Amino acid sequence: MNRSTRERIIDEALRLFAERGYSATSVAEIEAASGLSPGAGGLYRHFKSKYEVLAAAIHEHAARTRTQVAESLAELGSMESSADLEVRLSRLCRAGLAKVREESELTRVFFRDLSQFPELVAVVREGLLQPMFDAITTWFTAQPEYRDTKIDWAGIGAVLGGAVVHYRLFQETVGESPGHAEKDQFVAAWVRLALGLLPSDQLTSSSL
Repeated sequence: MNRSTRERIIDEALRLFAERGYSATSVAEIEAASGLSPGAGGLYRHFKSKYEVLAAAIHEHAARTRTQVAESLAELGSMESSADLEVRLSRLCRAGLAKVREESELTRVFFRDLSQFPELVAVVREGLLQPMFDAITTWFTAQPEYRDTKIDWAGIGAVLGGAVVHYRLFQETVGESPGHAEKDQFVAAWVRLALGLLPSDQLTSSSL
């Protein structure tokens, strides 16, 4: 599918911001990467400033995240009666890892540049990060196996969701997996921890 000029500008700007930093990226460089004549002002036909391009990228990623979270929850919900709990947990964990990886460019921009734009930090927090944590809580409370479990699900969501986010961020910043654990190892450990939340009568009959 062909991207519109506006979409190309947003995508290429985010890539350049991730690679070089917001301040080190010029409007002319964004125009050149987007297929426009550098320095000719083509970007300003779509955006008022470089900041507006950054803000548009953040807001569009947040809107896409909300849609993706809703779709993922619906897809995972359809598995409830057709898959073992371990399989459902694994799917949930892998979906989270994929989402964090998908946002790798935005993540780099977030840590390098967004402290100077607190209003955009708020968009990332409320539009990207919090929905992911909320989705974990929503998913667990919807599973019949956990229905009678008296647990602080918001706290559990923070721990399990934080583990998923940290795993990918560690790879992005350090260049290798935390503890040298491969993805399949991480997912298996994550599932094992989540199974440990089951009520004791179900836990003893699980395949731990």
